[in-house]
Amino acid sequence: MPAMLSFLVPQEQRRSLDELTDKLDLSVGQVASKRSAFWIMLVMSAVIAISGVIGDSTATVIGAMIVAPLSIPILGVALGVVTGRGPLLGRSLLLVLSGIVVVVALGFLFAQVLPNPVNVLSNAQVVGRTSPKLMDLTAAIATGIVAAIAITRRDVGDVLPGVAIAISLVPPLGVVGVCLGSHAPALAGGAFVLFASNVVAMIITSTIVLLIAGYAGEADPATMRRGRAYLVLGAALVLVAIPMMLNSLSTLWAGQIADAAGDWLRDTPDAQVMDVTLHSDVATVSVLGPAQLPPREELQRKVDELVPWDPKLVIIHTVGGRVQ
Repeated sequence: MPAMLSFLVPQEQRRSLDELTDKLDLSVGQVASKRSAFWIMLVMSAVIAISGVIGDSTATVIGAMIVAPLSIPILGVALGVVTGRGPLLGRSLLLVLSGIVVVVALGFLFAQVLPNPVNVLSNAQVVGRTSPKLMDLTAAIATGIVAAIAITRRDVGDVLPGVAIAISLVPPLGVVGVCLGSHAPALAGGAFVLFASNVVAMIITSTIVLLIAGYAGEADPATMRRGRAYLVLGAALVLVAIPMMLNSLSTLWAGQIADAAGDWLRDTPDAQVMDVTLHSDVATVSVLGPAQLPPREELQRKVDELVPWDPKLVIIHTVGGRVQ
């Protein structure tokens, strides 16, 4: 452990527990200035993120990620868990929950003035955040490790803007609000799973790094009751991983359905599969081809063989052909 500690957080670059507390606890030190900075930056980052989502602007959304301050109370939760400080843990969780409410409410309000919500729900900024997969969780875990190292070491603080971009906290919440305001709760749920997975992964990995870095040993022994917190974090990780795993499997099954649809259309001249999606209990296959297609039952049978819960097959048939 000492060798790992010196490699991960060298002693000469390691921040003290008091330094970490000053950075992550908004209720110590210059409280008023810390809190005003947090809420101003959170509201502004939310407005920027929601505007970028509605306008389908990747650059604008990235700008919102850089200025978003939600990682501070999230890392504060990890520090509260490691040191057994219940008040710090509670205050940090309250800040995270309050931030969620503010950003989602702003997204909901913005959605009320949209002339055509359907256009927004189909843009890349929304679609890319409403169906998270296990690879998103993997990225969040790696980002959480980087965030914890950056906050505990004095010599790598410059990477924090990159961490903010990678962890993507405020944009998914903006998408949740926009989708709720556009009467699309299922899409809102998918975006919230992405946000929750990022938060849980960040807390767990930061907790591990802070433990390895030895901050638990600096805490007051009277406060060292962390077992319940570890169980809650483990359960939360399982809860967010389940829908992400299902989304990953849905993507895999959608690819297999596309192959099956290609075989189904093999003997139909000029027919081709344009798109396949699998959401919940509905498999949608978009086909471009002549007016007469093979019997639908053949493809439904193949889909039932591939997907365990026998989803309903919907075929979107566009009569025509592709002109080179």
